[in-house]
Amino acid sequence: MKSIDRIPTSKVQRASKIVTTGLKVGVNYAKYIGQKMVSDETQAKAQLNSSNAEDIYDGLKELKGSALKVAQMLSMEKNILPRVYVEKFSLAQFSVPPLSAPLVKKTFRRYFLRNPEEVFDTFSEQSINAASIGQVHRATLGEKQLAVKIQYPGVAQSISSDLALVKPIAKKMFNIKGEGSDAYFQEVEYKLIEETDYTRELNQSVQMAQDCTHLPYLKFPTYYPELSCDRIITMDWMQGQHLSQWCLQAFSVEQGQKIGQTLWDFYMYQMHVLRRIHADPHPGNFLIDEHDNLMVIDFGCLKEIPDDFYGPYFELAKKENLQNPEYFKRQLYALEILKPEDSPKEKAFFTSIFHEMLSLFTRPFHSETFDFSDQAFFDQIGELGQKYANDSALKEMNGNRGSKHFIYINRTFFGLYNLMFDLKSKDVVINNYKKYLKKESALQAVLA
Repeated sequence: MKSIDRIPTSKVQRASKIVTTGLKVGVNYAKYIGQKMVSDETQAKAQLNSSNAEDIYDGLKELKGSALKVAQMLSMEKNILPRVYVEKFSLAQFSVPPLSAPLVKKTFRRYFLRNPEEVFDTFSEQSINAASIGQVHRATLGEKQLAVKIQYPGVAQSISSDLALVKPIAKKMFNIKGEGSDAYFQEVEYKLIEETDYTRELNQSVQMAQDCTHLPYLKFPTYYPELSCDRIITMDWMQGQHLSQWCLQAFSVEQGQKIGQTLWDFYMYQMHVLRRIHADPHPGNFLIDEHDNLMVIDFGCLKEIPDDFYGPYFELAKKENLQNPEYFKRQLYALEILKPEDSPKEKAFFTSIFHEMLSLFTRPFHSETFDFSDQAFFDQIGELGQKYANDSALKEMNGNRGSKHFIYINRTFFGLYNLMFDLKSKDVVINNYKKYLKKESALQAVLA
C-alpha cells in the first residue's frame, strides 16, 4: 500500500478535501438519475452505493483522524448501511495508507528528540497496521518484542473542526433536530479527544488489565510508560490474527464457542462489575493466538456508565419489565426517550417504537443461554433498522431521543453482537461472568 508523505492539518485544507469528496458524491447521484431512467433501478442503486463508498473512503483516508474514525464507527453498523459501505469503511479499522518513513521519523523526533533507532535496538520503518488515529510499528529492545503506536500528526488538533464539518451531514442522516442534539456531538467530541491522549490510554489499559487479568482465556499486553508519551504508546507485541481475519478461516464450533464466551464474559464483567466498558468493539482491537486465547490490544475508548443510566437501561432488558406498560414508560422517561413536553401522539409513537426495538434487541438477556449464530435474529435486527429508516412518520418527528450515554453503550452492544455472530457462538451463557467475581465486587454484581 502506497504511503502518505503529508496529512492535511489546517482547517482550510481539511474542509477543501471534504468539499471535493462531496462534489464527487454529487456527480455519482447525477449519474444514478440518468442510469435508472435507461436501466434497472436496482442495478443503478448498487452502482451508486459502490461509487459513493469508494469516493467517501478515499477522501477520508487521506484526512485520517476523527473524519476516518466516523467511517470506522459506521462500518460497525452492519444492519443500517448497505453492505458495500460496511466493507469499504471497515478498512479504517486496521488497514489504511500508512505514513511514509521520513514522516514517521519526524513525528517520533518531535516527542522523543531522537530517531526511533536511537531509542530501540531495531525499529521497522514500515508500519504493521495503520488505522484512523495512529499506526503501529514493530520494534525490539533487549529481549522484548514491542509494538509502537504513533499518532498521526495534527489529529488531536483537528477533531473539533472535523466534527463541525460532519455535523450537518450526520443531522440529516440520523434525523437529529433541536437544541438537545448538541449533547450528542459533544459526547462524540469528548471521547475522540480522549482517544488522542495516549498517556490516558496507557493508564486505562494498565487498569483494565489489572481488573480483568483473572478472566480465563483473556490476554493483555504489558505497557511501557518510559517508552510512551501523549502521542506515542509502546506495549508488548502480541502474536496473533485479527479477529475478523481469524473468522474467515475454517474453525470448529468448539473454537467459536470458547472465544465467543470469553468475549461475552469480558464485556458483561465490564458492564456489570466495573461499570466502565471498552466501547470500541471492532475486530481490529482483538487478536486470537494459536491457543484460541482472546487478546485485547486497544483501550483508547472507554466509557464510564453512570448509575442513573445503568439502572433503567438494564431494567428494560428484563422481559417482565417490557411486559409492564406503566413501568416501561417510567424507564423511558428516566432514559430521556420520552420527554415531559411530548404531545400524546409523540408519547404513543415513541413508546411503541422503543418497545418493539427493545423487545428484539434485549432478547439475549431473556434466557440463560443464547445462540448468536442465529441468522434469523440478525435478519430481524436488520429489517427493523430498515423499517424505521424508511418510516415517513419518524422523519417528521424529532429523532433526537435518549440520553447521550446511548451513543457509546448502543455502539458497544451493536459491535459485540456482530463479533459474536462472526464467531458463530452457540449456547453462550449470559451470566457466566458471575463465576469470576472478586470478593470485593460480589455484592455489586449480585445487586446488578
